[in-house]
Amino acid sequence: MVAVAVAAAATVAGTFVPIVGGPVFGIVLGALAAALVPRLRGHRCAPGYAVASKPVLQLSIVVLGTGLSLQQVFEVGSSSLPVMLGTLAVAVAGAWLLGRMLGIEGDTRTLIGVGTGICGASAIAATSAVIKPKQADIAYAVGTIFTFNIAAVLIFPPLGHLLGMTTHSFGLWAGTAINDTSSVVAASFAYGGDAGAYGIVVKLTRTLTLIPIVIVLAFLTARREARRADPGGHGRPRLRDMPWKRIVPLFLIGFLAAASLDTIGVIPPSWHVPLSETGTFLITTALAGIGLSLRMADMREAGHRPLLLGGLLWVAVAGSSLGLQALTGTL
Repeated sequence: MVAVAVAAAATVAGTFVPIVGGPVFGIVLGALAAALVPRLRGHRCAPGYAVASKPVLQLSIVVLGTGLSLQQVFEVGSSSLPVMLGTLAVAVAGAWLLGRMLGIEGDTRTLIGVGTGICGASAIAATSAVIKPKQADIAYAVGTIFTFNIAAVLIFPPLGHLLGMTTHSFGLWAGTAINDTSSVVAASFAYGGDAGAYGIVVKLTRTLTLIPIVIVLAFLTARREARRADPGGHGRPRLRDMPWKRIVPLFLIGFLAAASLDTIGVIPPSWHVPLSETGTFLITTALAGIGLSLRMADMREAGHRPLLLGGLLWVAVAGSSLGLQALTGTL
């Protein structure tokens, strides 16, 4: 109930400052509440925060799947797939390489890489459900993604006009190089024309790459846990020896099922807005629970390096998106 109350306040704040959005306010207000009222971090509240940060988080991903039409994905994917896959590869590989060079631990760089390459807080939430990082890692990743989302909204439209981009190419650039959906909407509609509509569809299409990424991460996590459970075992744990639920999380199946139901018309168009708002509120609740569980000492230990990693990845993804558009003739 504490997490829900913080999420309600964050949602209201998000309506006044939509460029920030409710989910980011959720983790910030949750962390502030825990810092100002130490009793909120007590043992009595901890089980509730755990429910908010895992089952509620997983449910939010399923609900958000109801706004994704697979038909639109296939139509847009034929022309934008090379750019989307290329920028995703740059984000994931860059997070691994630059993160190691900067001395950032695995979970933090994974979350920042996935958040930068796919869809911001939603991707961080889905990934967190399978790799089980520390709360401080999630907070750092969300904060980093938020910082560069704001920068993108302010910088991308005038830079696009300076480069003489068409509305179609700008929508593709925004949809592949800006992380959070609300920021894609803000930047692409500010550019004008049909950039907004195209940018949103590209962004939603990009969300589908969550499925293979999360499955791979779930497999790697399951294999790592199997090794820890049997350190003296011979050979590497094999895929067929692992429980399938740990390799393909149920919430991911639910996400794909929800998108399929929307594609075949089971979900009426009039439900899209309330379902989207419900999904966003559930993510806000989950991030509020994570914020309420945070210890500021853990945040201070990481220093400025995660923010530097996020900045380098943001520049790399934005630049690679423009380069890939030039190579494929879509710029």
